[in-house]
Amino acid sequence: MTKRFVPTPSPETRHYWEGAKLGELRLQRCVACDHAYFPPRPFCPDCGSREVAVFAASGKATLHSYIINHIGAPGREPPFAVAIVELAEGPRLMSNILECDQTPEALTLDMPLEVTFEAITDEITLPQFKPAKGA
Repeated sequence: MTKRFVPTPSPETRHYWEGAKLGELRLQRCVACDHAYFPPRPFCPDCGSREVAVFAASGKATLHSYIINHIGAPGREPPFAVAIVELAEGPRLMSNILECDQTPEALTLDMPLEVTFEAITDEITLPQFKPAKGA
């Protein structure tokens, strides 16, 4: 078991959590206007259409912004980065950056990232990000 906060899937987010458990980062795209978005919801935030489709994202991203947290949090030892990553498909999401030093020297804006998955319970796996291989 984990001491971390564990999200509770809802009908609107179930596809996202099921994908993460399978090692897939799932987003939604509006059928009407082609806008890809996050977080999951049953309608397009741009045009309001309820015709949306779920698709597997590439998992490629760049580091848009971050803070380095030096205060402990449930299930996390400081320091750790809390980041906003921009997915290749356009949406931004909040995540942690794993597998690199948690310093300003290592965490450079616009650095290439790739998704990785961290199982925190038997049911919930969190999409996280790490520096892209070969970057």
